Amino acid sequence: MIELKKKNTLERERCILIGIVNRDQDEEKSREYLEELRFLADTAGADTVHMFTQKLSQSNSRTFLGSGKMEDIKGFVKAENIDMIIFDDELTPSQLKNIEALMEVKVMDRTNLILDIFAARAQTSYARTQVELAQYQYLLPRLTRMWTHLERQKGGIGMRGPGETQIETDRRIIQQKISLLKKKLQKIDVQMSTQRGNRGKVVRVALVGYTNVGKSTLLNLLCKTDVLAENKLFATLDTTVRKINIDNLPLLLTDTVGFIRKLPTQLVESFKSTLDEVREADVLLHVVDISHPSFMDHIESVNIILQEIESMDKPCIMIFNKIDAFTYNEPDEFDLELTEENYDLAQWKRTWMNKVGERAVFISAQDKNNIDELRKTLYRVAAEIHSTRFPFNTFLY
Repeated sequence: MIELKKKNTLERERCILIGIVNRDQDEEKSREYLEELRFLADTAGADTVHMFTQKLSQSNSRTFLGSGKMEDIKGFVKAENIDMIIFDDELTPSQLKNIEALMEVKVMDRTNLILDIFAARAQTSYARTQVELAQYQYLLPRLTRMWTHLERQKGGIGMRGPGETQIETDRRIIQQKISLLKKKLQKIDVQMSTQRGNRGKVVRVALVGYTNVGKSTLLNLLCKTDVLAENKLFATLDTTVRKINIDNLPLLLTDTVGFIRKLPTQLVESFKSTLDEVREADVLLHVVDISHPSFMDHIESVNIILQEIESMDKPCIMIFNKIDAFTYNEPDEFDLELTEENYDLAQWKRTWMNKVGERAVFISAQDKNNIDELRKTLYRVAAEIHSTRFPFNTFLY
């Protein structure tokens, strides 16, 4: 159990987080996942009071954790006046029902929490439709639990969107709603596909990366625009497309929703059209938060999704962002000597990270450090593509 400082606020809910240690994730990895879950909870509007973990070879089919651990957690929930329990792994409908009956407080899993954040942050009709579809798909197998417990809950995290308006619906009505939402998305998909087709042969560039790595900040910097950029997970949910010119070479730059580990399958399915912007791009700018201790895991998570949407073979520029915030824990961790007062781009280029992918650029979007090199690299890659489409109107690169 990890002790955390308590925050006394009236509006925010108090929660505890629960994770497991098994052969697939050791204690260090479990702690890392829970820290990410804490960031998600904070984004949703909850203060984490404690984190609980248990070593399990396999989860309990009834209550996920063992009975003894669940009794300890129940005592803590009552003693500390906890409003909500959040599990890092997805719970089955029966587990949700059993745990809520035992704990007598709201219970959520990572999937439901992410869906709730998406519901709160969706701005456009298209994004709201995508999230609503994902929520209904998540809700469908959990209708019994929703009927039993939602009538005594008063809203809050996890209750935004369809949950609070569909308490008395049955499975048939939910299925009809899902069908209608899918048809609505299909119509919007056709419209968006037409829009992409009308963009002509301009080279298209897509920003991809883990959530909260600085994609929107970089978009604002390159396009001189004011897209929302916050230090929160999924600060940007709607796809943004901007036209830019680099040395008179026109480009279309797209900012896409950030990826995350254990991304709910419902969201991957619902946001297919958003991912189409990546699938149809000519160049990918893979932004990485190099200051995060698990940035290599983040790269792998993004690559897995790129592989799933058949976009790994595209020209890709690896952008290692936040070099201003980088610190190292081991003296020889990256085969270079760096301090916060001494950053040398030449040293960064001598690391193994410079060999990740065909091209790598080290920047700080916040401090506007080394942005010129990024522009030059993007220009060279885009100009080569442009010259193949317009052989009689080539650019020097």
